[in-house]
Amino acid sequence: MSEKRRDSKNRILRSRESQRKDGRYAYKYTDTFGKPQFVYAWKLVPTDKLLKGKREDKSLREKVKEIQKDLDDGIDPIGKKMTVCQLYEKHIQNHANVRHSTKKGRKQLMGILEKDIIGVYHIENVKMSDAKEWALRMKEKGYSFITISNHKRSLKAAFYTAIQDDCIRKNSFDFYINTVIEDDTEPKVPLSPNQEESLLSFVKSDNAYYKHYDELIILLGTGLRISEFCGLTDRDVDFDNRTINVDYQLQYSCKKSYRIETPKTENGIRKILMSDCVLEALQRVLKNRKSSNFAVDGYTGFIFLTRNGTPQACINYNAMFRRLVEKYNKNHEEALPVITTSHTLRHTFCTNMANAGMNPKALQYLMGHANITMTLNYYAHATFDSAQAEFFRLTA
Repeated sequence: MSEKRRDSKNRILRSRESQRKDGRYAYKYTDTFGKPQFVYAWKLVPTDKLLKGKREDKSLREKVKEIQKDLDDGIDPIGKKMTVCQLYEKHIQNHANVRHSTKKGRKQLMGILEKDIIGVYHIENVKMSDAKEWALRMKEKGYSFITISNHKRSLKAAFYTAIQDDCIRKNSFDFYINTVIEDDTEPKVPLSPNQEESLLSFVKSDNAYYKHYDELIILLGTGLRISEFCGLTDRDVDFDNRTINVDYQLQYSCKKSYRIETPKTENGIRKILMSDCVLEALQRVLKNRKSSNFAVDGYTGFIFLTRNGTPQACINYNAMFRRLVEKYNKNHEEALPVITTSHTLRHTFCTNMANAGMNPKALQYLMGHANITMTLNYYAHATFDSAQAEFFRLTA
């Protein structure tokens, strides 16, 4: 009968355990790919005293227990050693067919991870507390709640991929972000009927902004996204049937280049109905439009043009609204909402339709929302007067 192997303390070593000449313990095993692997520790069991000058670590048998659990669960011993940066890179490579804006967001997040300590963590070692501390650091660095929330959602998806690939068991980013940092996002408030009327009256009579009057009428009367609005061409407007066709968006990058993009979802493809005031405003715009042959990805005949004959872009309207709101507020006691942009007009259109009692599914179609929940959120802006009118209409 062969003599059992013992360590320097005369303890019997188990199968595949050994002790090296320098006192360190080793365990040899075969991973899920059939390759031999070794794990080392300075202590055999947790109660052993650590040698002087050695870093505190788990004992060999604690590590062996974890390894055996990984083997039993089919956990990838190599995959779990990926860093957070490596995991995110792998995740985005497997989901490469995305929009330009998504690529920009991914680039930003990768830059954040590369500069933050969590980026070099092995994914097996990332605890939920680590993920929450990352969110707090992002807040301290000045990132907005929405940005942190979006990036947290992306990392949650990446860690979910790691779970599916049997690299880890739990998703460290599976928590509600508002339990960690406060949502200090300025709420988007629609214009009240009085504000809407006052703003249009101001624009119409102002020497600088009167030229944008018809554009505001169209935005308030259609609920178009500004990228959809900027992309409108002659072929999209059907005056006979009083409809505006929407099936693409015009985007403009910081590199001063235009591109045509399809809507985010199929719900973005729709037809918008024209009221009398919208129809008349469009006719005035087309009548005053200067000739332009500017083309973007084969699209020509853009309706809303700059002085140079190029299509208007979101960035132009963002700048215009900032100046317009500043000037309006200087001349009126009742200021416009803190955040008043082109999207505020879309928000106002949806709220007006909701308060007028439009069927939610019909409103969802006009807005191009993929989810009815987003449409229903606009009903939260209903006032007592609108609720009272709807109540008596239904109970009459």
